[in-house]
Amino acid sequence: MPHDHSDHPHALLPPEPALRVKALETILRDKGLIDPAALEEIIDTYQNKIGPQNGARVVAKAWLDDGFRAALMQDATSVVRDLGFYGRQGEHMVVVENTPDRHNMVVCTLCSCYPWPLLGIPPGWYKSDAYRARAVREPRKVLAEFGMTLPDSTAVRVWDSTAEVRYLVLPMRPEGTEGMDEDALAALVTRDSMIGTGLAHVPKGAAT
Repeated sequence: MPHDHSDHPHALLPPEPALRVKALETILRDKGLIDPAALEEIIDTYQNKIGPQNGARVVAKAWLDDGFRAALMQDATSVVRDLGFYGRQGEHMVVVENTPDRHNMVVCTLCSCYPWPLLGIPPGWYKSDAYRARAVREPRKVLAEFGMTLPDSTAVRVWDSTAEVRYLVLPMRPEGTEGMDEDALAALVTRDSMIGTGLAHVPKGAAT
């Protein structure tokens, strides 16, 4: 088979995603095709200036404003664009809401499609072959490995992110957050809760 030939360029790349990215970056840098300083600036922007805080702001606003939440569920792309959270890797957004009866979980089975404008750079485990394969086959086991054990009565729905559609999970609002403002609520929203592999934090002192 042609793709078994070891002299193809992709055969020289290591199997782990992080190592493959580093190897590809080195090749492009050595060929003068990328500027390392510009690349570092892009990474810093998505990792530290965007990160998951944009998504957390959207979630907190949805928890506080039923009208905003309804609009978000109907046309997330337009709503997040109006907030300024729009751009490459976030052209078409869909928000799926967790309820006591259904828990949503996001994966990209083909590569690592991810809503960068809302969540920043995807974590390493999201891009791993193991997560991409197992999230679809055995989602409850994967969630358990993240520390989440759901009741049998809660159905798990797995959404496969693609180049055309990116998903954001709207987690359930934690108990004990009555009276909290948007900033305080946003601080409770975790990146994993917006992927579906975690929950929003419960505020300190709240009954669980």
